[in-house]
Amino acid sequence: MRIHFIAIGGSAMHNLAIALAKKGWHISGSDDVFFEPSVSRLSANGLLPEKDGWFPEKIVPEIDAIILGMHARADNRELLKAIELGLRIYSYPEYIYEYSKNKLRVVIGGSHGKTTITSMILHVLKDAGKDFDYLVGAQLEGFDNMVRLSDAAPVIIIEGDEYLSSAIDRRPKFHLYHANIGVISGIAWDHINVFPTFENYINQFSLFIKTFGQGGKLIYSKSDEVVAGVVTNDNSNVQKIPYSLPAYHINNGITYIITGTTEYPLQVFGEHNLLNLEAARLVCENLGIAAPDFYKSIATFKGAARRLELVGRNENTSFFKDFAHAPSKLKATIAAVKLQFPNRKLLACIELHTFSSLNKEYLDQYAGTMDEADTAVVFIDKKTFEQKKMAPYGAEIVKTAFGRDDILFFNDPFDLEKYLAGIKFHHLNLLMMSSGNFGGLDLKALAGKIL
Repeated sequence: MRIHFIAIGGSAMHNLAIALAKKGWHISGSDDVFFEPSVSRLSANGLLPEKDGWFPEKIVPEIDAIILGMHARADNRELLKAIELGLRIYSYPEYIYEYSKNKLRVVIGGSHGKTTITSMILHVLKDAGKDFDYLVGAQLEGFDNMVRLSDAAPVIIIEGDEYLSSAIDRRPKFHLYHANIGVISGIAWDHINVFPTFENYINQFSLFIKTFGQGGKLIYSKSDEVVAGVVTNDNSNVQKIPYSLPAYHINNGITYIITGTTEYPLQVFGEHNLLNLEAARLVCENLGIAAPDFYKSIATFKGAARRLELVGRNENTSFFKDFAHAPSKLKATIAAVKLQFPNRKLLACIELHTFSSLNKEYLDQYAGTMDEADTAVVFIDKKTFEQKKMAPYGAEIVKTAFGRDDILFFNDPFDLEKYLAGIKFHHLNLLMMSSGNFGGLDLKALAGKIL
């Protein structure tokens, strides 16, 4: 097969390109901007384009398929050439379905927890020696790529994003997979540039259930009122399997799951992660993994990258980074660290980085989300406003939206680093949360200074 990727530098796109190249297929691609780790990973696999940019001359009749990334616009010159030649054009979720339509498809959906639930399932299946394909949104320990596609594996585990598929396919990605087993972990308004009302956003999950294959199963969090409402109102012929918080206790900073008379120590923590674990357990149960075997395996799960990831620690301070950026994620992550370390104070820092989080119309969704933090810091890189062509605002608007007059506000990464490096971290944890990179701040170097 000869396949060309338009916007090969994207997170899912470059991993899919690598996965297909490992099958021996002829892979080419273009993009106008590349970031790490895609640069290093594409280069290591001989797939990094010689030049940044779009080159219509790469689009030739001999190409079997085009895979179009979300980064490419509808007027992309390579895309227009592909349309002119009548080539088959897929979005990457469309291609994943085409490749896996004869496999059992497990799709993990929800506004939060998708990556962690998917990662937990992959960890347990690998430990059990199962053969499976997958698509996950983070780099995992023990997996050399974020995508695997094989001919033999009977099942594929897919992290199902609700964002749009491509510039010419406005359907949410997770609608295209036609799940046999699906998960909805929670629903909290996100992507307001695409879903301008919460009702419109919720409807995408109702439609997701209706895409399930015959005999489909839905595993859902009954603890989430919005999810419970969607499931109650659904009349499709899908088996509905609820889950809720399992029994647990915390001892000396370690969380233990309790099942009957047996306790299993975990390397992850937080009630949101315990809910994620229950979703993963039910998926694995439906794939033939008994509960005791699941718990034994999950005890060695260290978490997905940037999901309450430990940057460093000493005897009285732990420094975590997390991908949390939406309000529900922010609140859950702060609560998790406070519950796990009740005798330590917490300095929590959130970077507002996405279009939704920076939008003043949406900002009041963050009201109360940092109340549990002893010290709350909000960072917005002033360059982000420029890049997104948004009017900047300052500390007072942020304080009003979050409902905390004592919030510390920074818009320069140097000033933020100087502030954090000047604090005496004694019985004080640090939690840095962002889907960005804090303006290029080196968190490992910062850990060296404060620990």
